[in-house]
Amino acid sequence: MTAVKITVIGCGYLGATHAACMAELGHEVLGVEIDDAKRTALAAGTVPMYEPGLEDLLAKHVATGRLRFTDSYAEAGAFADLHFVCVGTPQLASSLGADVSHVEAAVRSLAPHVARPAHVVGKSTVPVGTAARMAALLAELAPAGAGAELVWNPEFLREGFAVQDTLEPDRIVLGVPSPGAEQALRAFYAPMAEAGTPFVVTDYATAELVKVSANAFLATKISFINAVAEVCDAAGADVVALADAIGHDVRIGRRFLNAGVGFGGGCLPKDIRAFVHRAGELGVEDAMSFLRQVDDINQRQRARATEIVQGMLGGSVLGARIGVWGAAFKPDSDDVRDSPALSIAGQLHLGGAHVTVYDPKAAATAAARFPTLRYADSAVDAARDADVLLHLTEWPEFRSVDPADVGAVMTHRRLLDGRNLLDLPAWRAAGFEARGLGTR
Repeated sequence: MTAVKITVIGCGYLGATHAACMAELGHEVLGVEIDDAKRTALAAGTVPMYEPGLEDLLAKHVATGRLRFTDSYAEAGAFADLHFVCVGTPQLASSLGADVSHVEAAVRSLAPHVARPAHVVGKSTVPVGTAARMAALLAELAPAGAGAELVWNPEFLREGFAVQDTLEPDRIVLGVPSPGAEQALRAFYAPMAEAGTPFVVTDYATAELVKVSANAFLATKISFINAVAEVCDAAGADVVALADAIGHDVRIGRRFLNAGVGFGGGCLPKDIRAFVHRAGELGVEDAMSFLRQVDDINQRQRARATEIVQGMLGGSVLGARIGVWGAAFKPDSDDVRDSPALSIAGQLHLGGAHVTVYDPKAAATAAARFPTLRYADSAVDAARDADVLLHLTEWPEFRSVDPADVGAVMTHRRLLDGRNLLDLPAWRAAGFEARGLGTR
């Protein structure tokens, strides 16, 4: 493999992962980060988030010199001819649409320094049509003119598996304007191609839609099984056995059919909302209107969990002591953006409950967003003196806790398994009133 000089613009979760992994593959990487505190931390070999394996990889290549950081776009333009744009696209405050201002700012800042033929590669999740606009902007502002080409190469990272997903992707999607652009990116990703990774080469619009369509499908699958779980509760059926049964159908599959308190994080919720919003701008909102229901079902799971807790406590949470296992939106992450666990904990707190939360990695990020909640140092401590315990993020350690140890410190032995992963018969054998969502 031939080592290539690349830049990675925007070194948050996506950018830091891409930069460290490309250095691991042998490339020389210059990260561009305008946030002083974040850049200083990265240059010292630390990352401002928890992602398994990432900090070790980043520190390794900061030490080797393959990876360094700057805030200078002029330095970036002189350093490389392959530039990856990895900035965030959060939901707009004024609508459900995605804010692509950071993407545009990155292209506007880099383009005047692209003086020779180069490829600018967008990896951010954007509304369809963004790439075409950025391509025109790049051609307008870059001294290289038509020699500066834009490629759209969406990321498909799963938090908790980001390093693996970057080094061993299950597919690489390239939205390209020319055979030359395709050839350049195929050459760069040659190690993945040699390992058998499929390439999908297409136009800008299709490449943009691949990512949001994938997220919309996964969100729909989760909300579907959660809707079925509510029917199972009403009918006395078991949604876990049901999901196992339908998951054997190869057309359906078992993954993402785990009923619970719903999805969260910085991608699925905002991406499905942005998809609906963009469809409306294109005049085809009705085609994506079902995603509003997907979003509504997901939000309903949080309200449903609080209603169940109220019922377990006799109709009111006022004055109750509630232990919560989990704050991150998923395990192997400290990301609490749109976290169902924290949303439920916050709603119970607003209802007058005394809520104590434990999370193996997300206590600090949770406390920054929800400082009025209490935080414990262990799973058992979170349950101490509690009237009910909620399992809301599926960290593996929660499944290894002895129910007897938990019950010994609680005022009342009540459990709501919001992820349907605990051994409820074992908890009941320890004297718990224990229930899940749609399961017995």
